[in-house]
Amino acid sequence: MHRRAFRTKLQAGQIPLLLPGRSCVLKVHNAISYGTKNNDELVQKNFSLAVEECHVQNTAREYIKAYNTAAQSVEAFGEIPEIIPIYLVHRPSNDIPYATLEEELIGDFVKYSVKDGKEINLKRRDSEAGQKCCAFQHWVYHKTEGNLLVTDMQGVGMRLTDVGIATSKKGYKGFKGNCATSFIDQFKALHQCNKYCEILGLKSMQPKPKKPASAPKPRPQQPSAAPKKKIFGPTVKGKS
Repeated sequence: MHRRAFRTKLQAGQIPLLLPGRSCVLKVHNAISYGTKNNDELVQKNFSLAVEECHVQNTAREYIKAYNTAAQSVEAFGEIPEIIPIYLVHRPSNDIPYATLEEELIGDFVKYSVKDGKEINLKRRDSEAGQKCCAFQHWVYHKTEGNLLVTDMQGVGMRLTDVGIATSKKGYKGFKGNCATSFIDQFKALHQCNKYCEILGLKSMQPKPKKPASAPKPRPQQPSAAPKKKIFGPTVKGKS
């Protein structure tokens, strides 16, 4: 499967939050033909991939709305991340008729967190946005009892897009993600809580270090008993 992205401008339409003339990104999913599928099957695959991307990102968007509600109740939390919406677009005159459309994010695009809550760059530096994304992953993991994880946290500043979701093998409440289940296990093993996790009252997922076993106290030495003296009786001489 190939996905190609194009810069474009919305000329007309009734898409919420996107005004005509605004810079947008059109993403087209094109399934690879192996010579055995007819055009109708490829169009159906193109449709399924576009719908899945919308479903995943807009599901993650609902989770981050709930996260925002929890964070807003804590004054010390500050600015809150946002996952932008994406839309399914039908282009009946195109050979690849289905695509997704979203607002173009202008600025330095950063991948904040996949599995361990660190920015993916050479310095692996911490940032406010990266820590808040990591705390969001922890919050979702906690709320879904470890059955769902929002991953591929990336974007410009606090505005995020192109996220993924991993779920347990059985899914979560009828929803199955588009990322490997192993992402959940790796996040649980690697995540280190930051101050925003603590502000939200999230408990660390790392086991507490075991206290080193204290060496047994030496028993007080008992004074050694004096050797008993042998007592010899009088010698009796035999009669000659």
